[in-house]
Amino acid sequence: MEDGEIIGLYHQRNEQAIQESDQKYGYMCRGIAKNILYTREDAEECVNDTWYAAWIRMPPDKPQSLGAFLGRITRNLSISRWRSIHAKKRGGGMEILLSELDECVPDPDLVEQKLDQKELARLLDQWLDSLPKEESVLFVRRYWYGEAVKELAAKKRCTQNQMAQQMMRLRKKLKRFLEQEGVQL
Repeated sequence: MEDGEIIGLYHQRNEQAIQESDQKYGYMCRGIAKNILYTREDAEECVNDTWYAAWIRMPPDKPQSLGAFLGRITRNLSISRWRSIHAKKRGGGMEILLSELDECVPDPDLVEQKLDQKELARLLDQWLDSLPKEESVLFVRRYWYGEAVKELAAKKRCTQNQMAQQMMRLRKKLKRFLEQEGVQL
């Protein structure tokens, strides 16, 4: 079923929308949640919460890309759940993932004061478009889908250290680009 038809089902308050969303985007959403939370049970709960959030938000929302809309909801719910699980303890992949971007992406509180979020998204898209496809894909797989450096290295057939170095170079490129565009970090 096409995205527009699924969105139409949400707007009609037809429960088939959830089944169609799960059929088309469930695998992607579960992958995002599992990469962040590491447990199947927590990931499944976040995906179920995604369908509920989509049900609540549509209408009035009418996303241009249903996959991106559902992926973002899943990612945000998974990060919130991860933070709540790890509120008192340190360590873990997600903390590292988020801290890696601290040096090159502005604090979200400062973004609202100094730069419109849509403008930041536009700049990130522009930067990703300027990269060779392989680098762009790696960056998105690491920082959007939350794939581990170990997994990325295995897929690219390089060492974890080589992959970590490549990710560091990409973050430095992003930082330079955002600074050149006038974003204060």
